[in-house]
Amino acid sequence: MYVVTAEQMRQLDRETIEGLGIPAIALMENAGRAIAEEIIALCKRQEKVEPAAWNGSREGFHVSGDAALTLGTAAAERWLVLVGKGNNGGDGLVAARHLSEAGIAVTLVYAVPPESLTGEAALQRDAAAAMGLSAVVYGRDRLDIAAYSGILDALLGTGAAGAPRGTYAELIAAANSSGKPIVSADIPSGLDADTGQTHEPCIHASVTVCLAFLKRGLLQYPGAGAAGHIVVRSIGIPSALVRKQGSAVYWLTPAVLRDVLNVDTSRQRSPEGHKGTYGHVLLAGGTLRMSGAGLLASRAALRAGCGLVTWALPRRLLPYAIGSVPELMLAEVGGEEDGSWNKDTAVEVLKLSAERDVTAAGPGLGRFAGDTEWLRSIWEGTDCPLVLDADALNILAETDYRIWTSRRHPVILTPHPGEMARLAGISTVEVQRNRIQLALDYAREYSVTLVLKGAHTVIATPEGQAFINTTGSPAMGTGGAGDVLTGMISGLLAQGLNATQAAAFGVYLHGLAGERASHQRQDPSALMAGDIIEAL
Repeated sequence: MYVVTAEQMRQLDRETIEGLGIPAIALMENAGRAIAEEIIALCKRQEKVEPAAWNGSREGFHVSGDAALTLGTAAAERWLVLVGKGNNGGDGLVAARHLSEAGIAVTLVYAVPPESLTGEAALQRDAAAAMGLSAVVYGRDRLDIAAYSGILDALLGTGAAGAPRGTYAELIAAANSSGKPIVSADIPSGLDADTGQTHEPCIHASVTVCLAFLKRGLLQYPGAGAAGHIVVRSIGIPSALVRKQGSAVYWLTPAVLRDVLNVDTSRQRSPEGHKGTYGHVLLAGGTLRMSGAGLLASRAALRAGCGLVTWALPRRLLPYAIGSVPELMLAEVGGEEDGSWNKDTAVEVLKLSAERDVTAAGPGLGRFAGDTEWLRSIWEGTDCPLVLDADALNILAETDYRIWTSRRHPVILTPHPGEMARLAGISTVEVQRNRIQLALDYAREYSVTLVLKGAHTVIATPEGQAFINTTGSPAMGTGGAGDVLTGMISGLLAQGLNATQAAAFGVYLHGLAGERASHQRQDPSALMAGDIIEAL
């Protein structure tokens, strides 16, 4: 599933209309019908579930098929359609016609005088009027929102910029305070389609019917929360045009893993396989104070399916680690008497790495004198894929590692937003403001595969691809969950997946395991990082 910017969507519209000869009015008709079908589907669901199950706090994604335009309880439904001046308003007018045909009472609420509409939206205005649909102009005519059962938001689309003003702002505020289910056409009005930032005010939708392709803003918070349940509907724009355009941002789904990344999501094992078949990970990390990070990452690498894992750790820590995970091999690398690392341990790590398929460093590593020199030695001296997390990232943030000797094998960085802020030299707020673009830019500039963790983790590649993951649970906000991800990605790399495959599949499985572990707990807040490993 492709994810596009507002500008890319405009180009796709133009190419479809001008290049393929599909009329704009046909695309608008398809869009409006799709929106109407999803409203009817929502009404049907509300017959079976409590309304609270469909408020704006519920978030999800799916690609919907057609729904028959019939509704047994249509007479009980009355919907307001908030109509803006542009094409988004035109989509809403088409939806209103189809809702009316299904037997649902519809009232159009124009944010501006209807005579100010132009182009295809004006044609749809005239068609609605010819059908005799009830219509009012907001601020001029009387309107009792409480008398309606739902609201279609067709005020502002992807072409809108800045905070809604005037009657648009008033209508958004009134809709949000009404307590009615709100369905947004394409994106919630007041949402930045590219960054996911929400202006004041912004619609808080129960359902967003995203048209043609997912917009970036719907996959980034806070926009993802404002969008509610997201449904993607085709309107006749061919996917081939997106490929031709060169867009390489995807919603990470099993289909994308299989068809775009060529990942065998079944994780089948060969009947002839053995521990040597599935690779060997070296994990360098852990101190006396933070031993759990190295242990979690090592266990997760094993659970991810690699054949062997060696945990390289300071000598002082070794007695405490023996037997903690019988399947794990331990290798002492010296270090200080307090159980911390020192720069001399790099020599031992490099010796161990020479016989392993993947090296991972950072979980529980800590900071120590000469740590930049230590990490540079690992960077330049390892002849295998390298995964860096935690303090390894904080070390990188204090140097321009682009001047280090280029590597033959890939590097995967797995920062959380705070670590990403240090790497990029900006604030955490700025990181969260436009996660997808930041990840793409950083991965290209530094020639790394970047896993920007958080709600809807972004995986970006040096070649300009990005994958946005939506698996996971809020319960995963617990210490050690990132160490588990580092181990999983390393374990998948060891089994022969390339950097993009391992990062994307690792993030996806990590989220699924977190969901499963959360569901197994009576109270999701009780989830611990080790539970994620056991749920793999």
